[in-house]
This record gives sequence, C-alpha cells and structure tokens, in this order.
Amino acid sequence: MNTALIIVHVLLAIGLVSLVLVQQGKGADMGTAFGAGASGSLFGSSGAGNFLTRTTAILATLFFLTSLGLAYLAMQAGQSVSLMDSVMSGQTAPVTTSEMPDVSTEVPSPSDVPEIEK
Repeated sequence: MNTALIIVHVLLAIGLVSLVLVQQGKGADMGTAFGAGASGSLFGSSGAGNFLTRTTAILATLFFLTSLGLAYLAMQAGQSVSLMDSVMSGQTAPVTTSEMPDVSTEVPSPSDVPEIEK
C-alpha cells in the first residue's frame, strides 16, 4: 500500500511539474497583441487556458491528498519513542544485557600506576 502510494505520488509530481511548465505566463499574452507568433501554439490562441488550469488544479489536489496519505501512513508506522523524547520525559530506555559493556576487567588503583621519572 505504501509503495503504491509513493509511486502515484511521484507520478503526480512529475505530471504537475510538466503541466506547470507547459502553461504560458500571464504576461505572455502581450506578445500576441502586438503580432508575435505565439498565437499559433499547440492548443490555439486561447483554447488551452481552461483545460490546463483545470488539469493542474486536479493534479495539485491529488498530490496534496497523497501527501496527507503518506504522512498518515508514516505516523502510524512510527509509533516508537525516540531517545531524546524518552530523556526529556524522564523515562529511561530498557537496556538488555547484550547492549551493556563488559566491565569485568579490573581498573588499576593509583598505587599500581608507575610514576614518571623526571
């Protein structure tokens, strides 16, 4: 489920970026008023505005919904408490014996340490 949602999310992102890049800016219409050759574009002089705008809005809505879905799934999957959260709340994480360091070696006393000759 999570993988399928990620794939749909990436495809929506690619489609959204490509649709935004295909669209003309609002200042591009000034060129057609003065006789520039932009009026013979792929969708005609003004026919693509509603189609591209609506498609972009639909893809943006779907992208937003998949983002919320991924955030919800990530929140449900990660129920563990982080180390910093447990320290801040005063709880200590349980330590198993395999994680504990080996303290069986003896620490030398100060009398066992040789002195440095000057």
